[in-house]
Amino acid sequence: MNKEKILKNLSRRSFLRNSVVAAAGVGLAPTLLSSCNEDDDNTPPFNPEGNPGFFEGVASFDPTQDRVVLWSRYTPATNETGKPAIILDVATDTDFKTVVASETVEVDAGSDNTIYVDVSNLKSNTRYYYRFRNEMTATISVIGQTKTLPAAGEVTQINLAVLSCSNYQSGLFNVYGAVAQSEADVVVHLGDYIYEYPAGGYGTSELTAQLGRRHEPTGEIIALDDYRTRYRQYRRDPQLQEAHRLKPFICVWDDHEIANDAYTDGAENHQDNEGSFEVRKSNAIQAWAEYLPARVSDNAKIYRSFDLGGIVNLMMLDTRIIGRNKQLSYSDYFTPSGLDREAFLADWMDDDRTILGQEQLSWLQGQLSGSGAAWQVLGNQVLMGKVHIPLELLMTTAEITANGVTPELFKKYNELVEQLVTIKSRMMKNDPSLTNEEIGRVQNALPYNLDSWDGYPAEREVVFAAAAGKKLISIAGDTHNAWHIDLTDAQGHRVGAELATSSVSSPGFDGIFGTDPAVIDPFEQSLQLLINDLKYLNASDRGYVMASFTQSEANSEWRFVSTLATENISTTTDYTTTER
Repeated sequence: MNKEKILKNLSRRSFLRNSVVAAAGVGLAPTLLSSCNEDDDNTPPFNPEGNPGFFEGVASFDPTQDRVVLWSRYTPATNETGKPAIILDVATDTDFKTVVASETVEVDAGSDNTIYVDVSNLKSNTRYYYRFRNEMTATISVIGQTKTLPAAGEVTQINLAVLSCSNYQSGLFNVYGAVAQSEADVVVHLGDYIYEYPAGGYGTSELTAQLGRRHEPTGEIIALDDYRTRYRQYRRDPQLQEAHRLKPFICVWDDHEIANDAYTDGAENHQDNEGSFEVRKSNAIQAWAEYLPARVSDNAKIYRSFDLGGIVNLMMLDTRIIGRNKQLSYSDYFTPSGLDREAFLADWMDDDRTILGQEQLSWLQGQLSGSGAAWQVLGNQVLMGKVHIPLELLMTTAEITANGVTPELFKKYNELVEQLVTIKSRMMKNDPSLTNEEIGRVQNALPYNLDSWDGYPAEREVVFAAAAGKKLISIAGDTHNAWHIDLTDAQGHRVGAELATSSVSSPGFDGIFGTDPAVIDPFEQSLQLLINDLKYLNASDRGYVMASFTQSEANSEWRFVSTLATENISTTTDYTTTER
């Protein structure tokens, strides 16, 4: 099947098959698990065999002022025939005495027995409770709760919990547990919800075997059933289930939902012997939509916006798949005499390089120009801020990334950092004795990560221009480290701020440098000094960002859990910032 046909079929398929219109008035409480097993028509009672139920929990997605998508997955009894009759109940109370909807909804075996229902005609800024049940097998899900978004004027503050990068093999999902109990109105998940690697692959640590968290299936996931199995494994994690049960999620994918360092036509972690990338991408997107449904008309196009009380215009982007050109690689520009800087700069600054694609870019420009919300918030998968480091340090860091922290490399790195930090400190004091050569060592800087917006600088300038005069915030994930970065344009003018979250469990720079404070603390401090726009970096802890918006301020806290080895959802706040 060719690329165009694959994408056409994917786009045409309706993942939101069920629509329920909530009643305007108060309904009667539904009778639970009643008539189907009663012998009122001389029909023998049904005795379910096997282990039917709703083992992946419940979840809610894409809330608006008047609707929300409700989700579950049903495992049928082994002797259950035909399509299971699942009833969805929605109420404004936990006892389901004030019911606004109670309808039969469809389970589709062709979508891994998942159920997703777009419930409309709801009231804004209202908490709802819901459950799924099957009267034939006498099974019922846990009770979920969700909340519609506020209309303008209904609230004075919006709280967003920003999450990214949950690797099942890396340890417990304590961060999800913490978010479940937080004050978040909505959870914004910026991708890497699952990882595609095999058991024993990336993310494996001493905790993997200790906690029994080896990936299922054991191989790298490529086929549709592989992706589904991996999602089912993640969704049976109790802390992730609790976060979904208590909070509505707004999600986008990043690369690991497909394959590492993916772009429109390929990925670093997709090899020729793994078949067609287009087929793999289609499999990945279908499974993503089955388990993390988004309210979109085309399942391959997940960029969309949300109005949160007239305070926040949240624009969720796809910086990964829909339009991204292949990432540049420094290795392609090395010659026997070193980096061919001129050739690299010519390609890097190419106006035609895109991370969004023209259709999405045009949509984003329209969103930015047309919104009257106090804050324009970009839901980015990858960092938008500039993380440019001196070329010498970039090359040495690349050596460490490739070879690990050997004593020789660590000594070389420390000596280099000490020299560069000393020069930068003297520059900040306007030391007249500085030589041009010394200044050049610091100012000769290039992007650390070409997979981020730093690899697509021309298009970044277009977005900044579209946001002129607006209060612009980028929220981002991907790096597994926590950042606060000033967003500056090519002329050095500040245009906004970036609030980038650490990971739920995936290792960050600590995976390279370790967690010894004597090593990681100087690393963080040196980067904060050497990277012009960097205000804060936490390179070793796992956590999330709580971003709270009012009409006049955006207050953010970087919260971290203390361990992934034992269940503990208590957090500490390492850093706070206020944008106005």
